[in-house]
Amino acid sequence: MAFLDNSGDIILDAVLTDTGRMRLARGDGSFKISKFAFADDEIDYGNYDKGHASGSAYYDLQILQTPVLEAFTNNTSSMKNKLLSISRTNLLYLPVLELNEVYDGSTTMHGDDYFLVAVDEDTQTQLQTDSIAGRIFGATPGSGAGYVRVDQGLDTSDISPSNLLDADLTETQYIVELDNRFASLIDTAGTQMASVSFIDDDQIASYYMSLGTDNLFVKNNEETATIGTQVISGPRGTYLQFSFQASIDLNSSTFLFTQLGSTVTYGSTSYYYLDSVVRVTGATTGYKIDIPVRFAKKV
Repeated sequence: MAFLDNSGDIILDAVLTDTGRMRLARGDGSFKISKFAFADDEIDYGNYDKGHASGSAYYDLQILQTPVLEAFTNNTSSMKNKLLSISRTNLLYLPVLELNEVYDGSTTMHGDDYFLVAVDEDTQTQLQTDSIAGRIFGATPGSGAGYVRVDQGLDTSDISPSNLLDADLTETQYIVELDNRFASLIDTAGTQMASVSFIDDDQIASYYMSLGTDNLFVKNNEETATIGTQVISGPRGTYLQFSFQASIDLNSSTFLFTQLGSTVTYGSTSYYYLDSVVRVTGATTGYKIDIPVRFAKKV
């Protein structure tokens, strides 16, 4: 990693993503650059100085002279804040993604810190017996426990949720990234596995889910009232919901738990655990949120 000095001539430094390098290596003509993205991770807009003594030409000088990161290929570290282009100039609010913890009228996370995924049936039974909050059944998904839901829209009380969200602000496709060693994505009823788009060299699986194609995962939010099961205050677009199918490695072995995790006690029962993060990104706006997940296995 290095910094590029952009105080003089403009330098364009670009790299291929893991998918791009994979297709280039095939040599079968499938490699074609059709999409690109910009980000402003390094920029602090607080450096915009409207009171500069030399006038308006110098307001953004410090921003323009900020060194930017040299392009690098680690997809988990690069481009966390992607830029969005919207031609309209009359927008007062931009859409966001919000983790919905109250879709069933109650808090779904464990202590508001993480979702607790049981990787085998013994663990599921014990967590349920002890009434441990935030549990998701990763061995038998859809059998009565919780799931993850992400809502999208304008989170403002200045516009009524009865108004429709403009089409160019509505997310119709989501990208979900998950460590493939730990689990796969499945619908909330536990009936359909999500299709993996690709798995990179860090074992991070990417799922592309679209409205109209993946109807069990992506749905229109048709609730137009201000009620306790909604986290978006203004106009609402779509929402994404999913659960986890624990991997065979976590279900049948403690190897990854002992190598990468530790132990914890819930109630009077000890568990192995692994902490991870699921990243959800809106393909239209580039808005993303990281969702903490803990995989647990009864000792």
